Amino acid sequence: MKTEFLSTIPVLPSSDIERDLHWYEENLGFKKIFGDSMYVGIHFKTVWLHLQWHADTEDDPLLGGSVVRIFVKNIENYFNSLVAKGVVPKDRLRKNTPWGTHEFGLYDLNNNAIFFVEDV
Repeated sequence: MKTEFLSTIPVLPSSDIERDLHWYEENLGFKKIFGDSMYVGIHFKTVWLHLQWHADTEDDPLLGGSVVRIFVKNIENYFNSLVAKGVVPKDRLRKNTPWGTHEFGLYDLNNNAIFFVEDV
């Protein structure tokens, strides 16, 4: 029997789970499904992300700089809702990129890049 791949869930570093959970809920629409002050699973539509606390020390670096690309359909509706909330500037949506997408990106509070992408 062949292995069936089901999904991928990015785990993003966090220096403050409660603060970041609030940010993802208020700004991007994610909801907490499970977790505690060290590790939390959040969900929005069909997308899952996990946040994991790091002390940001030499032994447990926060690092930052992770990149997540979330693929969507009808990107403009979600983009406009984030513009209305002041999460992203209205000139951030790139339409008809040379690689065949409409997309926009933003950074969370730990400098992780979150890109929303629609294949054209």
